[in-house]
Amino acid sequence: MDLFGNLPPDGLREVQPLATRMRPSTLAEYVGQTHLLAEGLPVRRAVESGQLGSVVLWAPPGCGKTTLAILIANHMNAHLEMISAVTAGVADVRRLGDAARSRYAMNQVRTILLVDEIHHFNKSQQDALLGYLEDGTFQLVGATTENPFFALNSALLSRARVLPLHPLTPEEMEGVLRRALTDEERGLGAHELSIQGEAVEFLVRQANGDARTALNALETAALMTQPGGEISLVVLEQVLQKPAVRYDRQGDQHYDTISAFIKSVRGSDSDAALHYLARMLEAGEDPRFIARRLVILASEDIGNAEPQGIVIAMAAFHAVERIGMPEARITLGQAVTFLAEAPKSNRAYEAINAAIAEVKRGEIPAIPMHLRSAQARGAKEMGAGKGYLYPHDYPSGWVAQRYLPEGIQGGYYIPSERGYEAKMGERRKSRGKGQS
Repeated sequence: MDLFGNLPPDGLREVQPLATRMRPSTLAEYVGQTHLLAEGLPVRRAVESGQLGSVVLWAPPGCGKTTLAILIANHMNAHLEMISAVTAGVADVRRLGDAARSRYAMNQVRTILLVDEIHHFNKSQQDALLGYLEDGTFQLVGATTENPFFALNSALLSRARVLPLHPLTPEEMEGVLRRALTDEERGLGAHELSIQGEAVEFLVRQANGDARTALNALETAALMTQPGGEISLVVLEQVLQKPAVRYDRQGDQHYDTISAFIKSVRGSDSDAALHYLARMLEAGEDPRFIARRLVILASEDIGNAEPQGIVIAMAAFHAVERIGMPEARITLGQAVTFLAEAPKSNRAYEAINAAIAEVKRGEIPAIPMHLRSAQARGAKEMGAGKGYLYPHDYPSGWVAQRYLPEGIQGGYYIPSERGYEAKMGERRKSRGKGQS
């Protein structure tokens, strides 16, 4: 099958890369992007009905952007033109626009223009598309690995929806590889090959969500394996020129490494934390998993001793989601070193646990009357809000009054004497509240 869904002559088909031969021809074969293309979702229905409109597909390499563009064109019964923004210019856009108008005038066939790496178009080149999109000369499918909200101008974005695609999950990637091994018409099924479990896990990790990379490596490994044989980890290490880091994401290595990593950050040893981070990244651990654990750690182990910890951790989490590997290693390295070197306190973590434990024991007295809302009908007459002291009416912005219900002693949160939390403790002392 070629780029446009046509079956090539047998001789040509044999020399096509495995990734091209295995390109899905229907939505049923398409793997991944279930957040957009699961049965019944609006985008799936729009594609199937041929009414999707112009879109920009934003994703890392190998996630299926080009394939999805082909499927969109197939469901529209449209002609697909493809250009690369790296080499094309305004003259190419105008030529394709003239051809699209002629095609529709003669045959009533609509045109989809797939612009690969659309972020390489400058402002004037992007502007050249606008008129054609406005009058329906062609429908745009832009593909980009860069954030389109930074790379594309607002006029173009107002005419095309941005659809973010996600890297394939390990389970999805393994499914793609095993289908390629068994498909006799398009894949490697005629060779009757199998693959070692640790070999497929290694390949999935190294591909990092890029199906094209994984299929290219699988094809090379198949050429190095006798028909009827088993593709081994050793062969894949030779193909990728990278040794396998022994690391089972479902086994002890996974849990031991993340445990050592978190304990190293908690223990303020940034070198050890970076070592375990490097081991996980080199083994293909999902960087989003690492970032999520750092967000938890920032509140559990650092808390108010360094309030910027949670800000840095969340910023790292969002950055990792947006940029992916290998660049995400830089962001994770920065976050890890900041959190490791930060002062530590688990007082906020202990405080919420203590409060929840008390509530679970059933100690839930009535809310004090002066704290209740007086908005409901009759509430004010019953005394709701009466006697409440508004802190901003007092010079220090604080006034002594009881907030806890009667019978609840509190004492959940006791600031430590480390970092910013020490300042919080000093403010408490100035208000007559103790600290330990």
